[in-house]
Amino acid sequence: MQALVFHGPGKKAWEEVPRPTILETTDAIVRVDAVTICGTDLHILKGDVPEVTDGRILGHEAVGTIEEVGSGVKNVTVGDRVLVSCITACGACRFCREGRFGQCLGGGGWILGHTIDGTQAEYVRVPFADTSTYLVPSHTSDEEILMLADILPTSYEVGVLNGVVRPGDVVAIVGAGPIGLAAILTAKLFSPSHIVAIDLVDARLQAAKNFGADVVVNSTHENPIDVVRQLTGGLGADVSIEAVGTPATFELAADLARPGGHIANIGVHGAPATLHLERFWILDLTITMGLVDTYSTPTLLRLVSSGQLDAAPFITHRFTLDQFEEAYDVFSRAAETNALKVVLSRTA
Repeated sequence: MQALVFHGPGKKAWEEVPRPTILETTDAIVRVDAVTICGTDLHILKGDVPEVTDGRILGHEAVGTIEEVGSGVKNVTVGDRVLVSCITACGACRFCREGRFGQCLGGGGWILGHTIDGTQAEYVRVPFADTSTYLVPSHTSDEEILMLADILPTSYEVGVLNGVVRPGDVVAIVGAGPIGLAAILTAKLFSPSHIVAIDLVDARLQAAKNFGADVVVNSTHENPIDVVRQLTGGLGADVSIEAVGTPATFELAADLARPGGHIANIGVHGAPATLHLERFWILDLTITMGLVDTYSTPTLLRLVSSGQLDAAPFITHRFTLDQFEEAYDVFSRAAETNALKVVLSRTA
């Protein structure tokens, strides 16, 4: 089969590799019908995730069709159309029993495209298939369900739920890429009074408006701290969400929060950021961060299936599986190409 293989920082290739086989009784082999590229894949290619070694097939999001199952798989069967989650869950360890699947002790967590071969391929082996895949509703498209593999649960759980967004809140979101836009979309479920989106790129700020932001700030021309304080009587945001993953954006998110407010970090950081405890210790701030657990995926599936969440607008570019090099180029130059999420689909 063909797959997108990592060969060290800055190096990748669509090349011939062995087709995966069942290794454990709880495995499934999934034919990949639709797959996407994540900002985390770009971090890997920059060398920010040293655990990813030469020869690893990248990718941790897919919608596909079950081709083969191990003898221990009970909930899915050959021919089922499934969402492959970015998080793999053994379902039995302490953390899985608490719904914290990202911290799985039984061989799961974020492993696809990280510590085992991932989804940017024609076929993928999915461990713990019963607890790591979700049946796709028959009336939904591969593309919209694909957005539930990572960005929607990540933004919802790590940003909106961990940030404790409540009705009437002012929510400031630093970064209007796919993760930031997903935070806007899911924050709206809790009826905040204002959602403020902050970015450097006007096209992304326009996308933020389309996704439901009330106020947009291009921080090249405007001071977002001043804008947020004007909205809040000088206090700051109730919830500040960091959705980029750089020291500057984290430090801005921290400065945007009001006393007693919440800073929710979603971004994947490849370098240290400064936390100004000399200023913040007295402000009763709560700072949260973490890897998505995907416990919200069933809820999000119901919301998308019923039309209460529209995931389709995330998709801006479409390719076939053999166009991975082009897709990565477009996605990595999002400021120029206006790419949000790219989808690569099997042609036959």
